[in-house]
Amino acid sequence: MSFQRRTHMAGELRKEQIGTRVVLNGWVDGVRDMGGVLFFDVRDRTGKSQCVLRPNAAGGTNSPNRPYETARKLRNEFVIAAAGDVRRRESPNPKLPTGEIEIEISSLEILNASEVPPFEVKEDTTANEDLRLRYRYLDLRRPSLQKNIALRHTVVKSIRDYFDALGFYEIETPILMKATPEGARDFLVPSRLHTGSFYALPQSPQLYKQVLMISGFDRYFQIARCFRDEDLRADRQPEFTQLDVEMSFPNEDIVYGVMENCLANVWSAIGLKLPSPFLQLSYHEAMSRFGTDKPDLRYGLEIQTLTEMVRGKTEFKPFLEVLEKRLGVIGAVVAPGGANWSRKQLDSLTDLAKVYGASGLVWIKVTPDGCDSSAKKFLSDDLLRDIRSVCGAQAGSNGAPGDLILVVSHPKWERAYTILGALRIELAKRLELLKGKEWEFAPAWITNFPMFEEDEESGTFTFKHHPFTSPDIRDWADRSEGLQHVRARAYDIVINGYELGSGSIRIHDRTMQEEVFDLLGLTREEQIQKFGFILEAFQYGAPPHGGMALGIDRIVMLCAGTENIRDVIAFPKTTSMQSLMDGSPSVIEERQLKELKIEISKEKT
Repeated sequence: MSFQRRTHMAGELRKEQIGTRVVLNGWVDGVRDMGGVLFFDVRDRTGKSQCVLRPNAAGGTNSPNRPYETARKLRNEFVIAAAGDVRRRESPNPKLPTGEIEIEISSLEILNASEVPPFEVKEDTTANEDLRLRYRYLDLRRPSLQKNIALRHTVVKSIRDYFDALGFYEIETPILMKATPEGARDFLVPSRLHTGSFYALPQSPQLYKQVLMISGFDRYFQIARCFRDEDLRADRQPEFTQLDVEMSFPNEDIVYGVMENCLANVWSAIGLKLPSPFLQLSYHEAMSRFGTDKPDLRYGLEIQTLTEMVRGKTEFKPFLEVLEKRLGVIGAVVAPGGANWSRKQLDSLTDLAKVYGASGLVWIKVTPDGCDSSAKKFLSDDLLRDIRSVCGAQAGSNGAPGDLILVVSHPKWERAYTILGALRIELAKRLELLKGKEWEFAPAWITNFPMFEEDEESGTFTFKHHPFTSPDIRDWADRSEGLQHVRARAYDIVINGYELGSGSIRIHDRTMQEEVFDLLGLTREEQIQKFGFILEAFQYGAPPHGGMALGIDRIVMLCAGTENIRDVIAFPKTTSMQSLMDGSPSVIEERQLKELKIEISKEKT
């Protein structure tokens, strides 16, 4: 097909191009007939420029190619080639970068017509997300999504440039690999040539990057595609992209320095600033102060622990039951100005606490007249004053309401702080504490995670991060005290309430790795079957090594200022793990199933 090729991108024209003849290739973004004078915008990925056509102007109705008549056929989303002279716009539009100019069209070609779109391609579309995902190729024409995808390109390029400058090699690891338990379900791929055998899509390149360290490559990174068959959230997808990094002979501080500088470099590349150095919080401190291992540090509302202060001062049964437990916790969080909240508002907070495992919620309203409480007949005035003092709650004055104290008790400390953490997040929403802080960033390292976590129902232990994480050698020597006391050399990066990534110093000794597997209940035969190759590799001079992985999708999501990870992925899945555009997952033909010797069960799940 022969047509005039673009000389400029539509969003790049400025007053400096006035008097220049230009050719634009792009999509029609609105047509307006102003008393016979036709205006239309040409849009491409850089933005849009206004074009104008007058019936009697050069290139008008008497022109050989009759562009005016062609322009009258234009509709939104037609693909065109438009040529003309750039001139100063009579009525500038300060909202557009190209708002000072327009193009007097002398030649116009329709390269492809368009059906009427199922929704209007504009920034403030009211179309629901499912419809936009069904026609994702139209949705991706919207400027905000095009900006997000361009931002993603800049982020990934800055990461590659950064690690290349530090002497890291980018090495690709397999997509078809051996199934290994890493905390989520694998996506399995049947092998046609090996009947009954399956590959797994990688949850991460964890074992391969450890093998690369054993192979002597010393510094590795990869922009890796990973897959996890797990339930979805707004910040999670079944297939995702992560920055995978591994180093030989590091300690935690070396990893921290490399990764902090990487993220600072990314933020700088897109014109933002990330505070450095990052705050460091132990897992225990993060939980006891903020009720989560991924705290949003842009606001306060820190949790206050009341356990020892309450001991011996009350006969309140819910408190006594917790005080009898060695790991029981009584804690509180304060809502500034919440003393005038209605019973309905308080009941909704109680319901939220119950969702997270609380049996109930005690509230205390602090006013100039004293403290009122939902448990007032069980808590003395002196105890209420002590709780108020520890929490720093104010009574209010000059017509301003006093504070509200929310008290939670639970026999398990992690559960108690998790409930309080959920209340802290809800209070921040109700109090609008993040208003005006959308472009503030509060990064932190969360360190000293527990090596193991106990299943509340079965009482068995599993790994907190993954089974290749090295334990703190001091705790490992004293593990007879209980596995719950063993800390791992593991760390997370969190920013604004999102976990951006996890990492650790790895086990590099076969004996220690086998002992960890033993504690997780794997027999030596199962260890060989599942992890024989890495155990064997440890016997041939495995260096100390460590690293981490960061979620590219979440990084871009934060940098784009959106809370929906689908906004920064070109072709995302829905929360039900479907691609509405291409219809996957789909039914496979019987012929293909027979080739793989697979039979679909008719039993309903």
